[in-house]
Amino acid sequence: ECTNCDLVRYCSHECQENNASQNEAACKKRAAELRDELLFKQPDSSHLGDCPICCLPMPLDAAKSTMQACCSKIVCNGCSHANKLREIERMLAPGTNRQYKCSFCREPVLSTMEEHDKQRMKRIEVNDPVAMFSWGLEQYYKADYSSAFEYFTRAAGLGDAEAHYQLSRMYYLGKGVEKDSEKELHHLEEAAIGGNPT
Repeated sequence: ECTNCDLVRYCSHECQENNASQNEAACKKRAAELRDELLFKQPDSSHLGDCPICCLPMPLDAAKSTMQACCSKIVCNGCSHANKLREIERMLAPGTNRQYKCSFCREPVLSTMEEHDKQRMKRIEVNDPVAMFSWGLEQYYKADYSSAFEYFTRAAGLGDAEAHYQLSRMYYLGKGVEKDSEKELHHLEEAAIGGNPT
């Protein structure tokens, strides 16, 4: 079977080597059609997916959602607010722990930046693309472009559309990497295929 176009099925590897030249033009055309189909189809939901608590589509405005530092889950602000109200009510009861809990995993909320960074590094060690992207973005804003590039690349390799978009911006601006319009376009297309609207 041809891995580029899915048009032709060969009976063996030898058959593919002998007949591939006859099908090359049709294969390239079909491969381009399949790529365009991926690139231009409308996604079922946003690239952010659904809130893991209420299952509603995540808002595109990042200010309307919150990343939980303990589990790296992104939760809509509505669920985050409902959790805060529930936690306040729980804390008013006598004899209860006075520490807020995560709206998703119910672990105690981390209180210091050192705890946040330590937990995020644990999430990065287990290949969490959201934590990698978040850390990469933080490094990018600190102007540590080589570190940002490393974490964006790792997150993009795990399918994070926002990481692909940030990599395209880095190649466009030449921050931490040489300007490269081909790599910029590749990452921009991957971001679009992943549903990133920018």
